[in-house]
Amino acid sequence: MNGQIEIEVVYALPHEQIVRQLHVPAGTMARQAVELSGIGGILSGIDLSQSRLGIFGKLVKPETILRDHDRVEIYRPLSIDPKEARRKRAEEAKAKKNGASKTLHLQ
Repeated sequence: MNGQIEIEVVYALPHEQIVRQLHVPAGTMARQAVELSGIGGILSGIDLSQSRLGIFGKLVKPETILRDHDRVEIYRPLSIDPKEARRKRAEEAKAKKNGASKTLHLQ
């Protein structure tokens, strides 16, 4: 082994995904991989130092040492709290159900 590992760093936007394939030294940490990827330079208005990171969908600490073929994922901040989103969906479904039943009774 030559002391290098192959990894990917990814950042997903609503309609686009940025993927960088890199060869980095063994022992590289997740945060270092993000810096080496250069993704921060092409994204305006995003503070990657505050972004959460994951490897294959599992949240990891920035200090996590990468292994060969890991995919480091940079997570965007949530636009709405998941509990709040679920509550809104439940309210909408209830309103739709009540509206549908009223419509059925009127006919």
